[in-house]
Amino acid sequence: MGLKAIFKNWVDRYFSDEEAVILLVVLVLGFATVILFGHILAPFLTALVIAFLLQGVVSWLERRRVPHLLAVILVFVGFIGLLLTLAFILLPLIWDQLVGLVQETPRIFASGQLLLDNLQSRFPQLITPNQIQEWIYVAGREITQFGQRALTLSLSSLGNVLALIIYLVLVPILVFFLLKDRRKLIDFVLSMLPKKRTLMTRIWNEMDDQIANYIRGKFIEIIIVGIVSFITFTFFGLPYSALLAVVVGFSVLVPYIGAAVATIPVAAVAGFYFGFSNEFMYVLIAYGIIQALDGNVLAPILFSETNNIHPVSIIVAVLFFGGIWGFWGIFFAIPLATLLKALVYAWPRGLQHQKQLETAE
Repeated sequence: MGLKAIFKNWVDRYFSDEEAVILLVVLVLGFATVILFGHILAPFLTALVIAFLLQGVVSWLERRRVPHLLAVILVFVGFIGLLLTLAFILLPLIWDQLVGLVQETPRIFASGQLLLDNLQSRFPQLITPNQIQEWIYVAGREITQFGQRALTLSLSSLGNVLALIIYLVLVPILVFFLLKDRRKLIDFVLSMLPKKRTLMTRIWNEMDDQIANYIRGKFIEIIIVGIVSFITFTFFGLPYSALLAVVVGFSVLVPYIGAAVATIPVAAVAGFYFGFSNEFMYVLIAYGIIQALDGNVLAPILFSETNNIHPVSIIVAVLFFGGIWGFWGIFFAIPLATLLKALVYAWPRGLQHQKQLETAE
């Protein structure tokens, strides 16, 4: 069979149906819009994620005979209250601890240098003075570059304060109308699609609940891991507990990789303040238990129906989509991987199922 015949069979299998071609066009336009105009649409995309998160609460209230508008208002007021609590209580605390940690960086650096000197004196055959000097040079260069990037970011952010304020106003407004007019917006989008959309409906039904459950589950996971980490670090008297708890909480956004990266600041702060003592080992053991419980108990409970994806696929999705869209690419890496998997499995089967129905009729 020639290359032309192989290509023709492939096209006939996947694109012989009008709906399949329209679905491909919709997907291409959707991805192109996000890639090209994602920074402009950031408030809308943020509001869409939050609306997905809050829609479950609205639906829960509606099932208990609460009118739709009243349910939306109650949920929205709770959302604004949580937002104000974070803005006036949690964020100042985290900022103060971040400033304190930055001020302590020279002392931590000097302590690390002293630790390396002690290791070199204990193991002169394994660690040479040249290696220590090279490590110190690399660490100093990285710290200097980090400080320069932070300063550049701070200066460049001064001109974006007005834009940030506009985003803070726009996002809550968008969230309210996405919740209030959800059915109207969905009907409007469906009105622009062809009436024959068996394949699109099949894929949408597979993805709708999964994406919503994933967003809500990931939010719950961040909150639980962050709170447990804060309580644990505070119990052991670890400084900057709130800041480290936030880092550990958000590390669950990146499967496998996030836990390894979050270990570095936790171990660095614990090592600087406790040294190689029993308290240092207790903190690392407790942190390891938290990560083990999250990966083996909490995550399977929250995502038992949404994450039937191989770990290699998850890591590749995180690297690929994170490289394209940054934070949002990392956040949506697993839903996007699930979408691609649903497309691969539903596309040929959806077309074959539709043809079987037409033949039976």
